Amino acid sequence: MLMLLLMSVITLFSVPLRASDDRMRDIDGNGYHAITAGKQVWTAENLRVSRYRNGDAIRHAATREEWLDAAAKGEGAWCYFDNDPANGKNFGRLYNWYAVNDPRGLAPKGWHVPTDREWSELTAFLGGEAVAGGKMKEAGRSLWRTPNEAATNTSGFSALPGGLRGIDGVFAFGAQSAYFWTSAEHSPSLGWYRVLNYHVATVVRSGEEKIDGMSVRCVRD
Repeated sequence: MLMLLLMSVITLFSVPLRASDDRMRDIDGNGYHAITAGKQVWTAENLRVSRYRNGDAIRHAATREEWLDAAAKGEGAWCYFDNDPANGKNFGRLYNWYAVNDPRGLAPKGWHVPTDREWSELTAFLGGEAVAGGKMKEAGRSLWRTPNEAATNTSGFSALPGGLRGIDGVFAFGAQSAYFWTSAEHSPSLGWYRVLNYHVATVVRSGEEKIDGMSVRCVRD
């Protein structure tokens, strides 16, 4: 009996997150699974909405010229990685930082794009930035490049390598990295973000140009 009780306690503390009964639905009608991490509830899928919370369309900037023009105007924009709608099924849409922080709201009512501090709380809950990435990455190598180091997805976060659209409007790091915006400003030209990579278990925190296109997750208010 004592051994059974001990095993139950070990199991309890070895599962960092749990599936949540909460689900998020965006203004386009897309539904998202969610997970609970301590006091936080996160979506377990990348955002794929095409309209702000008030119903206004987010600019679809497909070409390089359109992407750079949106940034020059400080205008929110989205695209699919490689401008291939098929990538939207697995990876959602890439958004520039201006869309993330548009006052019309990128996330649905009752949810928001996580702050830098909320991202730090999540990675701390998962044991720190040195190991959290492995617990957050979708396991296997069907979408992630080999070796997909330490990927277990024990968190249920199910991060996928959606890649990046860079400051020159060029797509990069598909199958290699999962980039996520925070809502926090690093400097007048940079926003805070997190990235998970195929070859390490870490979560990297840094600042990047607001023009970049990255994936977005949401946290419940």
